Amino acid sequence: MAKTPDPIDVEVGGRIKAQRRLAGMSQDTLAARLGVTFQQVQKYERGTNRVSSSRLAMIAETFGVPPAFFFPGSTVDPDQGAVAAAPELVSFIATNEGRDLNAAFARISSHKMRKKVVGLVTVLAAALHSGERRSNE
Repeated sequence: MAKTPDPIDVEVGGRIKAQRRLAGMSQDTLAARLGVTFQQVQKYERGTNRVSSSRLAMIAETFGVPPAFFFPGSTVDPDQGAVAAAPELVSFIATNEGRDLNAAFARISSHKMRKKVVGLVTVLAAALHSGERRSNE
């Protein structure tokens, strides 16, 4: 019988994955920096393997954040160079779509165009949400 990963290990792994994606780093690159295989990084990110404290310190150093950044409910000192993201943002950035949308949006230099993109996405989300409500009634 397979052992279920601890929720904290899953959260830590999700935050590692989100930081890796935000940095535009592949699993291979992170693995090379840590001296492990990319499969091991996959296991860390899924929470199936626990990250040792020394390895977590290496990961934190790689991303320029304190080790506490990866734990649920932790607050990160702004002087440490990182801002703790809301859980829904971490979940979003951990997806391929979130990463791609974030990268594409960052390439838009026009403030006016960025506002229009946000407006478009807001309208689409509201329309989809409204349609889902109507279909459930």
